[in-house]
Amino acid sequence: MTPIFKFEGIYTPVVTPFHHDQSVNWDGLADVIENLIDKGVHGLISGGSTGENYAQSVEERLAIARFTRERSAGRVPLIVGTGAMMTPDSIALATGARDMGADAILLATPPYSVPTERENALNALAIDKAANLPVMLYNYPGRMGVHMGEEFLDRVGRSRNICAIKESSGDINRVHLLARDYPHIQMSCGMDDQALEFFAWGARSWVCGGSNFLPEEHLALYNACAVEGNFDKGRRIMSAMMPLMRVLEQGGKFIQCIKHGVTMTGIDTGPMRPPLKGLNKDDKRALEQVIRVLKSTISDIQAEG
Repeated sequence: MTPIFKFEGIYTPVVTPFHHDQSVNWDGLADVIENLIDKGVHGLISGGSTGENYAQSVEERLAIARFTRERSAGRVPLIVGTGAMMTPDSIALATGARDMGADAILLATPPYSVPTERENALNALAIDKAANLPVMLYNYPGRMGVHMGEEFLDRVGRSRNICAIKESSGDINRVHLLARDYPHIQMSCGMDDQALEFFAWGARSWVCGGSNFLPEEHLALYNACAVEGNFDKGRRIMSAMMPLMRVLEQGGKFIQCIKHGVTMTGIDTGPMRPPLKGLNKDDKRALEQVIRVLKSTISDIQAEG
């Protein structure tokens, strides 16, 4: 079956800049969007956890998505996140995505409730029906409590809208399963420190929070592996990125690091919304050093070509 939407390239789950009174900094968000498009990312995701969706109302999430749609003006695809604890909220986000002309939705397991495979599939299909848009599933059992397992995939895979899955389990066996047994569902890297392995197994897209502040470096790895098929170069770039991946994936301060990284580029992202707090001085200094070395090393690798 030919997918109705091909996910290819770097898709950035966009951060949400805030003022110090916790209101959305719309000018800051516009600057983030323009910078990402200017640097060449292939698509934007609004309403992901990297955008602090868990600390926003449905109405606010839709307002941010509409703003992102209007600002990007069709220059790159827009995917709208529908993840929520309650199905009616996810359906409201899905219909809102449809009405604003989004290109696709990101569809996750509802957190905390720990649904069965059947329950999870029926929930996903209800959201899919409401949007009637291309769907990228989002498997993140570390946050949701359950896998999108084979029974789930078999059920939802009957919908032509189910085009891709962002795989964030960290289990390399899931990569093998998806590549071998579900080739009709495009596999997207959702585990940054396994990006090289995803590309080796045929992934054509990468949803990466770090591309908010290092878009060119993430594009370098994607181009080396997925476009050029040069995995020798890809391994060198990935090796240079691994210290950052360890900070992002294993440091417990993923979103804080992403937002500080964007602030380092000259776009002030402001504070975190509660319950999270920003990085302390030592964490900032460590992240800044990792970024400096990464950028220099990858620049040298690129210059060789």
